[in-house]
Amino acid sequence: MGPDHMHRRWSSLRKVLERTGPFCRPDFEPSPETLQFLLDNCKILVIGAGGLGCELLKDLGLMGFRQIHVVDMDTIELSNLNRQFLFRHKDIGSSKAEVAAKFVNSRIPGCNVISHFCKIQDKDAEFYRQFHIVICGLDSIVARRWINGMLLSLLVYEDGELDRSTVIPMIDGGTEGFKGNARVILPGLSACVECTLDLYPPQVTYPLCTIANTPRLPEHCIEYVKVIQWPKENPFDCAIDGDDPQHINWIYEKSNERAAQFGIQGLTYRLVQGVVKNIIPAVASTNAVIAATCATEAFKLASSCSASLNNYMVLNDVDGIYTYTYEAEKKEDCVACSQIPKEIEINNPKFKLKDLIENLCERPDLQMKNPALTAYIDGKNKTLYMQSVTSIEERTRENLTKTLIELGLRHGSEINVADITTPNAIVLKLKFVYYNPDM
Repeated sequence: MGPDHMHRRWSSLRKVLERTGPFCRPDFEPSPETLQFLLDNCKILVIGAGGLGCELLKDLGLMGFRQIHVVDMDTIELSNLNRQFLFRHKDIGSSKAEVAAKFVNSRIPGCNVISHFCKIQDKDAEFYRQFHIVICGLDSIVARRWINGMLLSLLVYEDGELDRSTVIPMIDGGTEGFKGNARVILPGLSACVECTLDLYPPQVTYPLCTIANTPRLPEHCIEYVKVIQWPKENPFDCAIDGDDPQHINWIYEKSNERAAQFGIQGLTYRLVQGVVKNIIPAVASTNAVIAATCATEAFKLASSCSASLNNYMVLNDVDGIYTYTYEAEKKEDCVACSQIPKEIEINNPKFKLKDLIENLCERPDLQMKNPALTAYIDGKNKTLYMQSVTSIEERTRENLTKTLIELGLRHGSEINVADITTPNAIVLKLKFVYYNPDM
């Protein structure tokens, strides 16, 4: 590609980056060097190469970002091909990240997309520290919370003041059907994912007693077959594979039988797939709008040519097109970014360790999955409960039925909690709000 063509290719960006305007940030200085920084030096990490990730990679490459990394642990399925346009039928079964990177590199001259076929948890802090901006196109709240915690852990404070050079902006996009959102997070400066965790609804689960005894919905019948009938009959001598048509067909047939038994209608093959695989409905046009918003925010953050989104935008195009932007506020006691222990009130002297664990999992502002608890008691660091390691779980199981007082915890005691939702342990501080002369 000749130099004249390259000059014309970026002419629209030069008009923005090489002259000032009424919407520029105060620190913006028009210069040809800004474009060269975008083209040669600005490193972007895209997490997720699905419906939103495909749009993001295309948008970023065409906007001049040429140093892009993409992380995704998933492989391509047939159902992806209607909207994830970087993939073809021949790619089914291959890594999303690898195929997406190869496609963008072949279609956009000069673009260098590097793929990582792995979980985000497989990369260490040094990997994430190299990027200027992180953009998330995820369908998992747990993954959002984990990368949020990782970027917060990279912050450096000197005498209580945040070193702003250690802030790596995070742009988060999400879609569901005809609805979507985009937000800009400046770790340590603006509201993080944990600050607004109660905006995300807890994952839908169905009480076991309901699905076993009084099913009322098609989903109850599917969940019964998935959770109770499959382990009991073990039809294929293996765990459920949501991508195996034989498995889905078996669950569909058994669910239909149960639905007929209880007079429940509306059970479809697609619904079975949705419940088994926890599918989030996706619309290509919504992905395109949210990805374009995220890419634009990345451009503004990287160049300072305009003030970035402040800081949360929602889109609803169910009936017409509606957008709204507001500023999500930091929580003073946020477990992730406040740097102070999270206070947990205990108002019952018979409050047991299992009650505390249930509380951590059910509270909208915590939503933990599998917490492991340790505490400093009587001069020793003790593991109160840890489910993920079988030997430790067996040894600490008896603690579940003990009260916090019996375990040696007192008013003001601090508990370290590790969970898959965050790369670093959080600290809880117990506050007993009842009178106990022994405390």
